[in-house]
Amino acid sequence: MREQHQSVEDDIVIDTIEVVEREAKPPVVERAPEPKPIKTLKDKAPVTHVVGQTKVVAIINQKGGVGKSTTAINLSAALGELGKQVLLVDLDPQGNSSSGLGIEKSQVKNCVYDVLLSDVPIEDVIIPDVCEGLDLVPATINLAGAEVELVSEMARENRLKDAVGSLRGKYDYVFVDCPPSLGLLTVNALVAADKLLIPIQCEFYALEGVTKLLDSMKRVKSRLNPTLDIFGVLLTMYDGRTTLSKQVVEEVRGYFGKTVFSTLIPRTVKLSEAPSFGQPITQYDPAGKGAQSYMSLAKEVVQRG
Repeated sequence: MREQHQSVEDDIVIDTIEVVEREAKPPVVERAPEPKPIKTLKDKAPVTHVVGQTKVVAIINQKGGVGKSTTAINLSAALGELGKQVLLVDLDPQGNSSSGLGIEKSQVKNCVYDVLLSDVPIEDVIIPDVCEGLDLVPATINLAGAEVELVSEMARENRLKDAVGSLRGKYDYVFVDCPPSLGLLTVNALVAADKLLIPIQCEFYALEGVTKLLDSMKRVKSRLNPTLDIFGVLLTMYDGRTTLSKQVVEEVRGYFGKTVFSTLIPRTVKLSEAPSFGQPITQYDPAGKGAQSYMSLAKEVVQRG
């Protein structure tokens, strides 16, 4: 037995495991792509058509959430695709038109605030070719203090008019996206504009506040800007499935008459999603109802001159 046990022990082979120490490598962290440097006006693509008389249009409604910035972005982009030269001035401290066109605000050195209060030439602030045929004057959070700072400034109501005046003849359309209030920023837009485009949502209380806006327009027209008038009224967030939307359309058309655009802007998910991708609806969902509606509106705007 002892001899048998000894022979078994002799047959056992013990494997040894070699442990090799290696220097641990730090995990690979993928860096987010750096934002593209913001272009200046000297980088603008050459204009291929003769620019006619410039029309300055303020997109305005003192009520928030009616589609001002959505209309400013998408109408401007649609007109650009129709071969027009368009400048969009973001006059809203929220800066929705700027972010909705993919502008990284942290990269913006000067904005419309500097034009109004620091006498920076507007040409130095313009970001060219954010879309085909579309340039932008961006807004940042700095604009939030402009209402208070403008109070003590000389010729405070004419600051935007003086800045935009140098651009006449260079753009077919200049659109001003106004804040949802009737403060000094909005008054600057009223003084600078030739016409007003008023978005009204197809919801309850649609005409609430529009009366005050029209009163402000009349006061500015009588004292500061005699040529100011309504270019058009645009019905937004239309839902053809509801009776309410249809009733609002009838009510608004009965009140404003022929100034109301034939095009109705529908309530769609894609229109809400597009700003988060930094694109107008004509790029984000070119075949959708939203894009088709804004292209139709752009053609109406061109027809009105």
